[in-house]
Amino acid sequence: MGSSLLLAASLLATAATAAPRILVDVNTLKVIEHEDAFQRWYPASLTKLMTAYTVFRAIKAGELTLESPVVMSKHAAAEPPSKMYFKPGQKMTLDSALKIILVKSANDVSVAIAEAVSGSEQAFVDRMNAEAARIGMSSSRFINPNGLPGKGQYTTARDLAVLAVTLKREFPQYASYFALEGFTTGKKQYPNFNMLIGRFDGADGMKTGFICASGFNQVSSATRNGRSVVSVVLGSDSLGARADISAGMLEKGLTKQAGNVPTLGQLRPYGETRDVVADVSQEICSKHAAKVRSESRDEAGRQKLVSPYIHELNRPLRLVFAGLMGGDTAKPAGNEQVAVGDTGGLANVPIPIPRPTTF
Repeated sequence: MGSSLLLAASLLATAATAAPRILVDVNTLKVIEHEDAFQRWYPASLTKLMTAYTVFRAIKAGELTLESPVVMSKHAAAEPPSKMYFKPGQKMTLDSALKIILVKSANDVSVAIAEAVSGSEQAFVDRMNAEAARIGMSSSRFINPNGLPGKGQYTTARDLAVLAVTLKREFPQYASYFALEGFTTGKKQYPNFNMLIGRFDGADGMKTGFICASGFNQVSSATRNGRSVVSVVLGSDSLGARADISAGMLEKGLTKQAGNVPTLGQLRPYGETRDVVADVSQEICSKHAAKVRSESRDEAGRQKLVSPYIHELNRPLRLVFAGLMGGDTAKPAGNEQVAVGDTGGLANVPIPIPRPTTF
């Protein structure tokens, strides 16, 4: 093996041992803590945050509305799981489609949204990258709207914090999309993979993601007493670990003063492996890792959580309706909550006034 290949292998191994994370105050933009924040990482389904942001920008531009139809094409329907398995030609509103991708992480629906907004998946991806560059995501590149792995798709904890803060500040009217506990099609219920929603005091978003190459990723947000923070955790080894780490970071951000720290815009790039996209497949998807994760579940099959800041959810999930239009639409059953307009069914949630964000 040549020296250049040895160096590349060494850098990749070093990058894979990173633990990217960042904690930011949404109001002051202060970076309360960070580690490997500029290390390039596979975003997995955190990509759908960028998809949602691009959709919100299109709505703001008057190109479509939340009631616009999203049609499942043959191309979209062919995407691999996670997916809804809707058939080509079936339709849903954009409102339902957004709920589905942000709760279920449906890859087929993400592509259908892209086609509805921009006419083709590639045109939408080009728009995603343009929007990312515009808001200052300086080390991110997207190759699809759903986060399925592929060469050339990467982001960083710092860039995801920029995106999360921008979503919260620019589009507060859509905040409830990220705080859904789950949805129902009328036939089947889908809980949110974010284990903080409803279980961490003040949790109000945002998204989880997983592929072997990225490990377990999570962008979280929480608000208490007028203080709002976002955290990004990349490369955790389990669902429970990413929730526990995220809860600890959010609690710190909500209860302690940030002190003399840089803002998100002042944080300068660091890390010798930051331009190498880390791949943790061998650590995350080995037989040993799978065995460890199976042992971290209780007798009921639920993920064990150790954070003292996460409590049991001793009530039924609050579900909103997200399903197909027309004759394909199934009505909600029982006392399941039905979505209404932009609020995602979570009525009486105060909507703050948008403020411009500069990084």
